[in-house]
Amino acid sequence: MNYKKIATVLLIFALIFIGLEVVAQCPMCKAAAESNMKEGGTSGNGLNRGILYLFFTPFTLAGVIGSVWWWKNRGISNTIQGE
Repeated sequence: MNYKKIATVLLIFALIFIGLEVVAQCPMCKAAAESNMKEGGTSGNGLNRGILYLFFTPFTLAGVIGSVWWWKNRGISNTIQGE
C-alpha cells in the first residue's frame, strides 16, 4: 500500500477516536449553561456536543460529496492523459 494512504487513514482514525475537549460555545451560551448546571439542571450537558454536531455536519457532507466526485472523475482524467 501507498504510505500516503496509510498515513491518511491513521490521521482520520486519530482525529475521530482521540477525545479532545473542544469548547464551541459563545460566552452567553456558556454562561447560561454554567448557571443551569450550578442550579442542578441538566440542559447544559449536551449543549457543547450539539453545537459541534451542527458545526461539523456541513463540512462532513462537503467532504463526502467532494470525495465521491473526485473518485468518480479520476478515471476520466487518466483516460484523457493516456490518449
